[in-house]
Amino acid sequence: MNNVPVKIIGSGSYLPGKAVTIQEVDYYLGELTNAPQKTLKWMARMKEIMNELLEVSYYHYAIDPETRTFTDDNISMAVKAAQKAISMSAIKPTDIDFIAYGSAHQDQMPTASVRIQEALGIEHCAEISIHANCTSAYKAFLVAYDFIRLGRAKTALVVSANISSSELVAEYYNQPLVKKEELFLRYFLCDGAGALILQAQDDYKSGGLFVNCAHTESVGGLKPPAMLNKRPAYWMNPQKEFELGYHHLAQMFNENLREHFHEPDGTVFYKGLKRMIDTYSINTQKIKYFQVNFPSKHISELVIEECEKLNIPKDSLYTKIASMGYAGPPMVFICLDKILREEKLNKHDLVLSFVTEVSKFMQAGFCLEYY
Repeated sequence: MNNVPVKIIGSGSYLPGKAVTIQEVDYYLGELTNAPQKTLKWMARMKEIMNELLEVSYYHYAIDPETRTFTDDNISMAVKAAQKAISMSAIKPTDIDFIAYGSAHQDQMPTASVRIQEALGIEHCAEISIHANCTSAYKAFLVAYDFIRLGRAKTALVVSANISSSELVAEYYNQPLVKKEELFLRYFLCDGAGALILQAQDDYKSGGLFVNCAHTESVGGLKPPAMLNKRPAYWMNPQKEFELGYHHLAQMFNENLREHFHEPDGTVFYKGLKRMIDTYSINTQKIKYFQVNFPSKHISELVIEECEKLNIPKDSLYTKIASMGYAGPPMVFICLDKILREEKLNKHDLVLSFVTEVSKFMQAGFCLEYY
């Protein structure tokens, strides 16, 4: 069995449209006019609360607000991010022998990975599509890492895209049925894509950022979902699905979420991260950047305070939410692209990334080391 060094040789990101302030969100996503009055009043109050809580200055949407049409989709955004990563890595698309795509959820046929393959002009390669909410990008990364280090592939494209706005625009909802938890995400999520190129190396002499480890787990086996739609595990009549509002994406919050995220001996995030650190013997004192894939600077800062018990430096927290919004799964690659292009790393600095998603409390992470 092989276990070769795996290096990140390229990264890319794509944020559609212009930067949008929270005051413009309703213009881009569309005003809700037929929702229950009580819900609309709650939305008006929540918008101001979210503005203070999230500290997001700008969002990005793949929407033309005047024509109400989409300017991108998950495939086109993924391809644009991938092309930037390919350009940085100085390879040809045909050098890629494995594509791993991760997204929040998808129901297209054929699957996204082969559509990306076609758009990049790659005649032959292995591929896989993973949908697992915010852990999907991490799982795509883990699979690509294992493919390379075990000798199944040499050069992999890992890519994630999320066009959240398609489930948040006013036209998507059956408005008379809409509930608070189904509108909560309108000021959380926006659109974007991120990509990495991973490649096998003979050794670490070339320098750069190498994969130290990758991790995944689920702790939601006995917890109820906190982010969901009501679609069954079969295709419904689209009209009936709309009439029942089963397509609405809901995010539970307040006590419902807090009860299952916080446990007597720590948050599920903290305990999952500790398991990862212990399993792979990560030296937390060497962490230069700690990238927490959460949709709120406020939540990230609460988490880093708890993680000080793991000797993770508080000033290592790395987030770009304020300037870019939160694009969901691809945010991990978008932030890593920023680190690679804009930050300075010294020998043996670590980049640690971890996420807890709340649809069923799946968790994942990876650690990178600079040589």
